[in-house]
Amino acid sequence: MKKQLLPLLTLFTATVFAQTKPDWTTPYERSKGQQTATYAEIITYYQQLDRQFDQAKLIEVGKTDVGKPLHLFLLASDKVFTARPDRVTLLINNGIHPGEPEGIDACMMMARDLLLANKLPQNVLLAIVPVFNVGGCLNRGVSRVNQNGPATYGFRGNARNLNLNRDFIKADAENTRSFQAMYQRLNPQVFIDNHTSNGADYQHVVTYFATQKDKLHPLVSGYMTQTFQPDLDKRLTEKGFPPAPYVNHPADTPESGLLGYNDSPRYTTGYAAMFNCFGFTLETHMWKEYPARVKGSYAFDATVLELCERDARTILANKQRADAAVSQQTTFAVNYKLDRSKVDSVTFLGYEAAYKPSAVSGLKRLYYDRTKPFTKRIPYLNTFVPDLQLTKPKAYVIPQAWHEVIALLTRNGVRMQSLPNDTLMTVSAYYIDDYRTSQRPYEGHYPHSGVKVRTESQRIQFYKGDYLIPTDQTTNRYLIETLEPQAADSFFTWNFFDSILDQKEYFSDYIFEDTAAELLKKDPVLRQKLADKRASDKAFAESANAQLEFIYKQTPYFEKTFTRYPVYRLEGSR
Repeated sequence: MKKQLLPLLTLFTATVFAQTKPDWTTPYERSKGQQTATYAEIITYYQQLDRQFDQAKLIEVGKTDVGKPLHLFLLASDKVFTARPDRVTLLINNGIHPGEPEGIDACMMMARDLLLANKLPQNVLLAIVPVFNVGGCLNRGVSRVNQNGPATYGFRGNARNLNLNRDFIKADAENTRSFQAMYQRLNPQVFIDNHTSNGADYQHVVTYFATQKDKLHPLVSGYMTQTFQPDLDKRLTEKGFPPAPYVNHPADTPESGLLGYNDSPRYTTGYAAMFNCFGFTLETHMWKEYPARVKGSYAFDATVLELCERDARTILANKQRADAAVSQQTTFAVNYKLDRSKVDSVTFLGYEAAYKPSAVSGLKRLYYDRTKPFTKRIPYLNTFVPDLQLTKPKAYVIPQAWHEVIALLTRNGVRMQSLPNDTLMTVSAYYIDDYRTSQRPYEGHYPHSGVKVRTESQRIQFYKGDYLIPTDQTTNRYLIETLEPQAADSFFTWNFFDSILDQKEYFSDYIFEDTAAELLKKDPVLRQKLADKRASDKAFAESANAQLEFIYKQTPYFEKTFTRYPVYRLEGSR
């Protein structure tokens, strides 16, 4: 009886072991490339990797608008899951637009492959956001009509219907606030944001744009453009994915030429650039089959990782020197424009474009003929020059009343000093003289543009608890681009200070008439200003109220805080 029982026990043990052995096939692979993982499948998969491998760790880094946590998956060969100055941190973001899910599936497989093969890099902490826009990932459907698979996928907007890749200055979403806090802890040197393109048809599976080179510190920019990108492109081509710049073209078709992308700080890579981190927005081509796009994403992310491992020492040194230089830098460009006189060229693998009558409208429509591929050099304009440069002050001063802005500064690593006592200071104060406001809402705001300012030196009373912000820190670029009102993505642009644009006190004309007459009688300079204004402006000369308002604004009664920008510059030797 015992002899018969032993083989049965052996068979039972083997069967149990086979049943409990982890299945590392991803949902994408199980669907044979037809489906992307759901949110629950994504998190469950990374949890399993965390439990199985000591070199992997899945953590919650904060909240999201939909109520579920934002996760971060960390891979470290030495099992130390924190950023260190002797190791590159590569941060990969997935699912900012969950309808563009290739990076989600590619990173699940890449993480697994690295762990199973025990081939984790020695000089890189790999940090993967499994899915950033959790609410959009849960909102599953078929909203991208121009996209070739997968069968279903997430939605571009988050739980508040925000496009999170426009949220990196205003940080309206809990997702973004959690990301910013996480980013500052990681302080990455290299960043990838995985996307899918839209637009023209062409042969390339992989296109991408790098952080705008002319915004980066020269040490970081020079290495990125002269070493990292050429080697990245070469290796991608060898892997069967010859890349092209992101297909941003001014005319109907790409062969007319491509334009570089000005990724301002509202975008992920523009945000990273403010902290001397170079980044890449990967854009796989929407109309290629989904498995090809996932493979292209895998190849791109893995190749960036390879180069980070190879050049870790150089990447670290460049960022450390750039950080030190920025803390001492005095002049900063805040707005940029394309320099159309600088024209380069790139090899582009396209399809011939033509026009034919539309079956819908009967009018002329564009189409691409895939039976007529071509390879040619096309123009590429990717040089940006400063459109506005500003000199930093010795420090900024901001009253504690502006708590939303103070919270943003704190979350983004800005060092501030709380005033210990009530203090009277001489500062430079901006007045907003002119601006334009969007007529339609954009990402929950009505952004300002075309901002014009004038500056006055004033003695202003500040109070205990107000904030002094020195400009000798590595966050200087973030400070300048958010606090200077003329900057393209400043806090003023995004409406954080709109209450200063609202006048609070007015005059009663029937009473102020007598006061105004007395003022004119006593002040010949004011009397002449009024006469000159009447002579030059017919509508003004015909409006009694406009003339009273003109005089009112010249008097001590007019509120000094109207249009006075509430972030003050403390000038002095730097």
